Amino acid sequence: MNDPDIRALLYPLLQSGVYVDELPTGTTRADVVHITPAFMHGYEVKGDGDTLQRVGSQLPCYARAYDFVTFVVTEKHLAKLLPQLPEWVGVLVATEQELREHRPACYNATVERAAVAGLLRLEEVKQFLLGYGLHHLPVLRRRDVAKLLQTSHSIPLSALAQFARERLIARMPQRLENRAVRKAERQARPARKTKRKKRTTTRKKSPQRVAKRT
Repeated sequence: MNDPDIRALLYPLLQSGVYVDELPTGTTRADVVHITPAFMHGYEVKGDGDTLQRVGSQLPCYARAYDFVTFVVTEKHLAKLLPQLPEWVGVLVATEQELREHRPACYNATVERAAVAGLLRLEEVKQFLLGYGLHHLPVLRRRDVAKLLQTSHSIPLSALAQFARERLIARMPQRLENRAVRKAERQARPARKTKRKKRTTTRKKSPQRVAKRT
């Protein structure tokens, strides 16, 4: 099974809220993120054609940002994947007909403020921080804001996470509209003509006559 087949089985299971494909998360992109008013659940999809080489870099990014994390894989990957995942990470196994739950995702207690803020636009994060009486925000860059969130204990993670969920959900109609526009533009483009490769014919060189020495 490949990635689109697995996603087609996953989407109907994501009840309430919205889901976002390819959401930038730290240094990677989460394949699917299910966002509701109460939680964010990141999903990483591994089809038959994928490898597990990036799990070691993907998982820490998801663990710092999402309340729940689940890997959705084919049977091919299961045995090699499980030793790489902590017990709180959920695992779904994809078959041709359904997604079978190998183990459920448990609540993630390692979420960090800076990582949650990283899911938002910088201006949105500054808007949130204004409510906590912080000054000089307009001149701060993203890395400065991230450092501030890492070191300040006066900003509750629960409030920031709720703000992030609200903003991401509110943004979804615009995402869908943009997606529809891009799809219409692609369909309106004329089909590209495939260039025929010119055949190159090489003349056979006639064997040179060896001059007889006299």
